[in-house]
Amino acid sequence: MSTIIYHPEQLITANNIHINYDSFGDKSHPAIVLIMGLATQMIYWDEQFCKLLASQGYWVIRFDNRDNGKSTWMDALPVPSSVALLANVVFKRPLGAAYLLSDMMKDTLGLLDALELESAHIVGASMGGMIAQELAIYHPKRVKTLTSIMSTTGNKRLPKPSTTFSFKMLKPPPKDATKAIAFGMHVWRLIQGNYYPFDEHKVLGLIKRAIERGFNPAGNTRQLAAILDSPDRTTALNTLTVPSLIIHGEDDPLVPVACGVATAKAIPNAKIKIYPGMGHTLPSQLYDDITTQILEHIKAS
Repeated sequence: MSTIIYHPEQLITANNIHINYDSFGDKSHPAIVLIMGLATQMIYWDEQFCKLLASQGYWVIRFDNRDNGKSTWMDALPVPSSVALLANVVFKRPLGAAYLLSDMMKDTLGLLDALELESAHIVGASMGGMIAQELAIYHPKRVKTLTSIMSTTGNKRLPKPSTTFSFKMLKPPPKDATKAIAFGMHVWRLIQGNYYPFDEHKVLGLIKRAIERGFNPAGNTRQLAAILDSPDRTTALNTLTVPSLIIHGEDDPLVPVACGVATAKAIPNAKIKIYPGMGHTLPSQLYDDITTQILEHIKAS
């Protein structure tokens, strides 16, 4: 891989908030925009992963979602209580979320505008996949291709995590930064699954770096509420003409593989790639293959 230009982090105004982003590659090349998931900062798009994409002639952009990392925290907005979250799970009662996935989609759209990009290849992971789907639905001309990774359609009837997994995840997230490191390690071990080796040193470094960049438990809860209160996208996905690739782990314990299959079925002519052994993370052992899948999808569009 030849030397890839790195453009350091900076803030840009988009959708009336500040979005923090950095990028890899030549800015004159076609853009790939990476959208990360719930409570997960842009740094979880690994630099090696970004450089693999950029090395094939693309400008690769990653950013912190609102309420996350170095982007604007929506501190003036309410946070759902634990009781409200429980009522949502048990009784399907709306949370009255402070914002929805559609608002987060407008942040991504605003980033495209601020960077003067008429369109881009959009890649989203987990909640980022949901945001990417929203962008393709409501602004298809801005999306050259869609790649939705370990995500879902928003259909509440699709399979949920197992009771055993949910019980292990039930610990309330700490509000103390030090305790959040141990909690983060606990969560990442669970969602990765058991097939690929867990890189404790690397994940610990990422979690510590993320906490140093910005520790915002309230923002994580607001993002979760946005997911839970946002409507089912299935019918809207039926209308998409954007070339779409769905990537999912066969052993995903958080968003079961059936959710990825349902997403592929919902989008006309979507391609799907399922990885045996992959959980709800992007293992470094699969970087080469996953980036190849994305790049082939882009080049075929």
